[in-house]
Amino acid sequence: MAFAAAKYAYGICDICSQRYRLKTLQTQWDGIKACYECFDVKHPQLEAPHVRPDAEALLQPRPDVSVVPSAFTVYTNVGLGIIGTVLTTPTEMTASVGDVTITTT
Repeated sequence: MAFAAAKYAYGICDICSQRYRLKTLQTQWDGIKACYECFDVKHPQLEAPHVRPDAEALLQPRPDVSVVPSAFTVYTNVGLGIIGTVLTTPTEMTASVGDVTITTT
């Protein structure tokens, strides 16, 4: 679609309602046609900040196998992984919380 050159065309400023040459009116960031006196640039706080994603994991991590944790050790019978110490003999564990009494009438 072809448009006219607007060489002699006039336009009205949307803010002050004065008549100006159409070529001198500028379009603001919110779509308003304004003259050079009323023209308002977009405030930087209206722009969304550039946010990069947080680094959540390391690329090819290597756990430290030379240090055995002294405060917390996990015992396992599954595999020979780095989780903790492998059990050599089967052990038995019992635990109790308390007594529960149920009375029905």
